Amino acid sequence: MHPTQMSADDTGLLVIDVQEKLIPLIANARSLIRNIAFLIDGARLVGVPAQATEQYPKGLGTTVPELAAKLPERPSKTAFSCCAVPAVVEGLRSAGRPKVLLAGIETHVCVQQTALDLLALDFRVYISADAVASRSAIDHERALQRLEKAGAIITTSESAVFEWTQGAGNPRFKEISRLVQDRMKDLQS
Repeated sequence: MHPTQMSADDTGLLVIDVQEKLIPLIANARSLIRNIAFLIDGARLVGVPAQATEQYPKGLGTTVPELAAKLPERPSKTAFSCCAVPAVVEGLRSAGRPKVLLAGIETHVCVQQTALDLLALDFRVYISADAVASRSAIDHERALQRLEKAGAIITTSESAVFEWTQGAGNPRFKEISRLVQDRMKDLQS
């Protein structure tokens, strides 16, 4: 395997602050939520542990219901970086997950600061471009560019799930294929 390639054995998924009061401000929020749900479901099928956080839930509300049921533990934070929550970094390290795929909002604030902190802690960071978003397109685009220059690897939700699966020989491949088909139907409707 190439050193930048993810596997189900070395990667963790971190879903950042997809909260009720933020999501109405995000363009294409429905697609974003669907892509994040797809990542969570794919991760569950192939054994990639998923974590989530909430930014000041008292003011911004809790995680949207479509994702909250899939992510029962969501520690709150007031710092923008998820690395301010000790359990996030400790969870990745104790599970032996040197690679982290990030999803959530907002790309230019909490996602970016988390990615930069994880890079500084020697994690290999991946950003699912179709599973992160900001209120404005320019903030989203510039953050992805900055993060890529800083060493993060930009990918997509489908690419990540197939990378974790590694091939049709995976015993969960048919279930993954069903997830892909369901996601495409949802995105087209």
